[in-house]
Amino acid sequence: MDNLTKTQAQARADQVRAFRAEQRLLSEQGLLQLPDDTAAAIHRYHDELLHELQQAQDVDLSEGARHLSLGMQIVSFLGAAALAASLFFLFYQYWGYFATAMQVAILIAAPLVSLAVACWVRRFDASGYYAKLAALVSFASWVLNIVMLGSIFNLTPSPNAFAVFALYGFLLAYLLQVRLLLAAALMCSFIFIGAKFGTWMGSYWIYVGENPEHFFLPALFFFALPLWINQARFHGFAAIYQMLSVVIFFIALLVLANWAGSSYLPWSPSVIEGCYQVAGFVASALLVLYGLRTRAVNLMLAGNVFFALFLYTKFFDWWWDWLPKYLFFLVIGLTAILALMVFNRLRKAQQSPLQKVPQPGGEI
Repeated sequence: MDNLTKTQAQARADQVRAFRAEQRLLSEQGLLQLPDDTAAAIHRYHDELLHELQQAQDVDLSEGARHLSLGMQIVSFLGAAALAASLFFLFYQYWGYFATAMQVAILIAAPLVSLAVACWVRRFDASGYYAKLAALVSFASWVLNIVMLGSIFNLTPSPNAFAVFALYGFLLAYLLQVRLLLAAALMCSFIFIGAKFGTWMGSYWIYVGENPEHFFLPALFFFALPLWINQARFHGFAAIYQMLSVVIFFIALLVLANWAGSSYLPWSPSVIEGCYQVAGFVASALLVLYGLRTRAVNLMLAGNVFFALFLYTKFFDWWWDWLPKYLFFLVIGLTAILALMVFNRLRKAQQSPLQKVPQPGGEI
């Protein structure tokens, strides 16, 4: 079972649980009566399978366990944040008592020691929660390391720090399979690339959000990255790459569709906004179709949300000033009903038809 990812192992365990529930229901209704030895053999096989899955991937074998796992993820994040804050304030509390050489040594040692602790804990922690907590602390130590070293040696602030943050975040994310650190590394990468584009265009790097067009290419790159490099061994990584890229891409589109002053295009503001509005509608519709085709529910939902946002912002521009408010919201409600009808048609089109069961005598 070691060759299965946690997602695959959890899906297999859920399949076994569903089979047992359906078998129990059919037995109670008298539709399925297995011989005792066959039923015992199947039950024993499933028990062994679930035990192996639980030992190898720490899967949840009940709904209660799944809810507790979610709670453990939240608690581990809060614990990591609290430990990182404790480390931060500990440094500032006693920082002035250390010589410069000692300060540098502490800053270098903190992320390395926490990384070693995370790797050591990972060997004994089947659930991975404690190792992920240590990894988050290590990342916070790394960020504190870079910031404090820059302060000690009076270095000029630079967007290159975000590249260093991103590299360490990617290292920890893939070494210990921490999705939160992957998201943090991606955000640092977006900030670094956007800031670099800004400096190349002549602006100060700290105004990274003033030109949303800087984020289009990195968003497309990170969205396509899981298609080029298989992420199946890493639970949830592909979804994080694509969802975060989609959010960044469409927020940039939405900003440009309503405020053309931040665009580099040499056209009038109305033309720029119109072009980006059309691009937003087309891109969100394509994302919905892509999500339907690849069965990526999150991407399909994101496409629906951003299509609705572009549509409602256009409604606001067109009708808010001259339509009565009750009529404006009536139009919004009728549009929502129309969208529900369209999505219902798409949903039915995606449903596989029920296969007809052969009846006695060979007829269907």
